[in-house]
Amino acid sequence: MSDAIVVRDLAVRYENFMALEGANLTARFGEALGIVGPNGSGKSTLLKTIAGLLQPSAGSVCVLDKEPRELPPGTIAYVPQIEAVDWSFPATVWDVVAMGRFPRLGVFRRFGAADRKAVRHALGQLRMEDLSDRHISALSGGQQQRAFVARAIAQEPRVLLLDEPTTGVDEQTEESLRRVVRELVAGGLPVLMATHDLERASDWFDRIVVIDRRVLAIGTPDEVLKSGAYAAIREHTHTHGHLRTDHESHAGHAAHPESTR
Repeated sequence: MSDAIVVRDLAVRYENFMALEGANLTARFGEALGIVGPNGSGKSTLLKTIAGLLQPSAGSVCVLDKEPRELPPGTIAYVPQIEAVDWSFPATVWDVVAMGRFPRLGVFRRFGAADRKAVRHALGQLRMEDLSDRHISALSGGQQQRAFVARAIAQEPRVLLLDEPTTGVDEQTEESLRRVVRELVAGGLPVLMATHDLERASDWFDRIVVIDRRVLAIGTPDEVLKSGAYAAIREHTHTHGHLRTDHESHAGHAAHPESTR
């Protein structure tokens, strides 16, 4: 497999706080890469920088041989944490998923048959056809998460970024999302997913990267387990994660943008 994403010596700073420093990793076509670390470790920052939402303070991010902001609209799909979404806006599930087509429309093309087909396909993959007319605010947390993943799939991206999509969802929703991720990966899509859930890493991911501002380890789940980095993170991370405040390098965690949810 060739590399879809290459991150070299990446540093990202929020004012006077260094969220990532000297990060190096690659993500390949047709693989699911899990990003594991405690709250405030830089997982969301890494995904946002790959998505082009944040600019590197140093180093580089290359996605499909280009800087993220040089890619055509719709190339990268980013699904944020559901806590970061305003669920009060008046939209149905269909409306939300259809938003995934907007980057593909441009200025002159109208929403057409191909777009409706893509929306129906995405709803089907997440098994949400029966909920398409439901207001998004009336859904459960797990259903809302599935709707936003469906929106990303409707976008027909070449890279998919997921920020903790299994946090707060039930086992059925988690398994549904896992199945979709594995189907997308089997089709050649690179999927990067931040997670606190270390229990089923080998079921979800081909490789995992352990980060705590820096990359501590990267490899298959078994390789990372043997490295000891996985175990060190596991001591401080339960299924839904806890903020580490026990080491000097993160004395500023309380002010970290990723820690305020």
